[in-house]
Amino acid sequence: MLRLQKLCKEFTVGKGAVQALQDVSLEVKEGDFFTLLGPSGSGKSTALRCVAGLENPDGGEIYIDDKCVYSSKRRILVPPDERPIGMVFQSYAIWPHLDVFRNVAFPLVHGSKGRRPAKDDIRERVDNALRLVQMDGYQSRPSTQLSGGQQQRVALARALVREPKLLLLDEPLSNLDAKLREEMRVELKDLTQNLGITSLFVTHDQLEALAMSQWIGVIIGGRLVENGRPHDVYVKSRNRLVAEFLGTANTFEGKVVGSGSDTRLDTEIGELRIAAQDGLEPPPNVSVSVRPEAIQCSRERGNRSVNTFEGTIKRATFLGTFIDGEITVKNKVLRVSLNPYTPFAQGERVFVHIPPERCQVVT
Repeated sequence: MLRLQKLCKEFTVGKGAVQALQDVSLEVKEGDFFTLLGPSGSGKSTALRCVAGLENPDGGEIYIDDKCVYSSKRRILVPPDERPIGMVFQSYAIWPHLDVFRNVAFPLVHGSKGRRPAKDDIRERVDNALRLVQMDGYQSRPSTQLSGGQQQRVALARALVREPKLLLLDEPLSNLDAKLREEMRVELKDLTQNLGITSLFVTHDQLEALAMSQWIGVIIGGRLVENGRPHDVYVKSRNRLVAEFLGTANTFEGKVVGSGSDTRLDTEIGELRIAAQDGLEPPPNVSVSVRPEAIQCSRERGNRSVNTFEGTIKRATFLGTFIDGEITVKNKVLRVSLNPYTPFAQGERVFVHIPPERCQVVT
């Protein structure tokens, strides 16, 4: 439905150049919710703006619904208002001098070229769009009297009123408070699923991406470095930068001392057994990533003989749903997520167990 092929974009900054996008290729199938996730300045919003036609790429091709809307080689550049898209901006871009009805109707009245829809058709489509976002009855409300959440809904209704084939969302929840942001995450996910509309979502918020997406593409330094289902990108990431950006990760450096079903690493905390890795043979040095929540902690060693290490609680910060802990094992500090109902005290001895299947080799 949406296809980017080797998309490139360069910006001139001072006397130098910044490669905002470097050969970015991805495909979003019809009806999917795809998130471009990355830190500030990674190129994710630039990619979205290129799809919308608000930025002109320097190379590559863009297809929407099998129609080429940009090609550097074939010199194709379809204007934004002629692309089958709806877009919600981070700032909402609500017109302060217009009421809700006229804000939502704006793309129909002043949008794409050609015959303007009849007044009755415009009213029906605006009313339908507002009903979808639970703003029915607000048609005559001045936009200056709307809350942040209501403005976000109006912006979403305006994006949907043209009945687009592709919905573009540029960090639309970032200006909301934490509670409202969580509510709108659920509403937006349910709405796009019920409509079956293809969506490209941009965010720097890892939790937002994991909670809402069917697919995640992680973009760092203008390159799409990993692409997959949220669970796989989080738990099975093979890219060290992705593992470290997408939440917290403990990284161990080690030399392979076993292979096959007995894959073991000689690491800074001792011998670490990991799940069998295809093609991983001695003697290469590798890095292994382990999430804090993957580590099991107890006051007794128990009967575990593999991947169990003695350590000391360095810090334990109560965060409500879990305790964010730091445990010193030899000279390495591990980040762990502890059960708030089993509190540990600073300086207390503890045993940490790292299940082999939760160790992921990264490069």
